[in-house]
Amino acid sequence: MKLLYAASSLSIASGALARTLTVYNACPFTVWPAMFTAGAPYPSYTTGWQADAYTSVSFAVPDNWTAGRIWGRRDCDFSTNPGPNSCVDGGCNGGLVCDQSTGTGVPPATLAEFTLGSNGLDYYDVSLVDGYNLPVAITNTAGCSLADCPVDLGPNCPAAIQGPYDSTGFAVGCKSACEANIDGNPSDSANCCSGSHNTPATCPNSGVAYYSYFKDNCPNSYCYAYDESSGTALWTCPASSNADYTVTFCPPPT
Repeated sequence: MKLLYAASSLSIASGALARTLTVYNACPFTVWPAMFTAGAPYPSYTTGWQADAYTSVSFAVPDNWTAGRIWGRRDCDFSTNPGPNSCVDGGCNGGLVCDQSTGTGVPPATLAEFTLGSNGLDYYDVSLVDGYNLPVAITNTAGCSLADCPVDLGPNCPAAIQGPYDSTGFAVGCKSACEANIDGNPSDSANCCSGSHNTPATCPNSGVAYYSYFKDNCPNSYCYAYDESSGTALWTCPASSNADYTVTFCPPPT
């Protein structure tokens, strides 16, 4: 999401009280969560860990956490070639523990994104801009809106953007049209909102291939670079609510 990466000069001071973030793996298989923050202050937890099925961890994140993202990695083996290719999807520089400066994750990956305490608001979303690899939901303790993609988009993903696949041939990902390079020119692409398409006016969702597949299945998610215009992509909660958040992999369908 575009807004996420612009830190506000009005952000709450770094000394403010922290919030609690819980990451819960509700999948019936192991997931390797990863976390990246675009600059200090940082959460009080490692940037990558193993989460067995039906387990959770909770940790503190700053009240002014800016451009934070959490995602899940699938089918990982860090014993050889630790790095971005250690997982079938979602891998990062650094292996199990993602590099704090460059470990942003390899698409496709479903992202839970946060910027807290910006101009009196928390901003959060479940982003499919980098494609999909796991169902994800963001809930909170303040009664603010649900952000989620609770559907497994892999098996029915259109052939042109489907993949990667696990060792059994099961689709564990669905690429964005940009990542799949559908139009063959990523530097000037309607699918990537790049070059001559780099504004909301010149990059409408109607020009993004397969946008409707993602948005129809996951209407509460952020499905392309300028999806804020949909009204169901970027969510807010008053910072004064001091909401704690939970990121759930494989949430129950809504």
